[in-house]
Amino acid sequence: MKVFIVIDMQNDFISGALGNPETLAVVEPMVERVKEVIAEGTEILYTLDTHFENYSDTQEGKNLPVPHCIKGTEGHNLIPELMSLINDESRAVEKIIFGSKELPQRVIDVCGGIPDEIELAGVCTDICVISNAMILKAFFPETKIIVNGRCCAGVSPESHSRALEAMKMCQITVI
Repeated sequence: MKVFIVIDMQNDFISGALGNPETLAVVEPMVERVKEVIAEGTEILYTLDTHFENYSDTQEGKNLPVPHCIKGTEGHNLIPELMSLINDESRAVEKIIFGSKELPQRVIDVCGGIPDEIELAGVCTDICVISNAMILKAFFPETKIIVNGRCCAGVSPESHSRALEAMKMCQITVI
C-alpha cells in the first residue's frame, strides 16, 4: 500500500503572508502529481499548518513573527487548485507545529496497516516537509519514504537544496 502526503499547500504559503516565487512555482507540478496519484488509486492525506489568534504568544510566533495559517482565515485553506481535487476533511491532518506526531497513525488508518511506500511533497521543504519526512522515517524505518523534490519549495532555493540533501543522508529517497 502506498500513500501520498501533500504538505501545507495552503494559501498563506503560496500567495499569502509567507508566499514566495519558489512556492508559487510548484503549484502546477503539484496539481499534475496529485492527478496522477488519484488516477493510480493511491491514498492521499494532506497537512494543514494550523495556528490560532494567540499565534504571536507561541514559541513559533516569537521566532517567526508573521501570523499565518490562522484557522478560520482564507490563508489557512488549501489552495484552490487542490481544493477541487482533494478537499476531503477526513484526509486533512491539522498540525500546530512543523511536524505532525499524529501523521503516522493517520497513515496507518488510511492504509489499513504499515505502508510499503510514502511519498511527500509540498512546502516548505526546509521546515515542514523535512520535519514530517523525518517523523515518518523514524516511525516506519522499513517503509520507503520518498520526497518529490520537483513538487517542493523552500524558504529559499538554497535552503530547499540543503533540506533535500539532509533527507538523503537519512535514507529518504529524493526524486
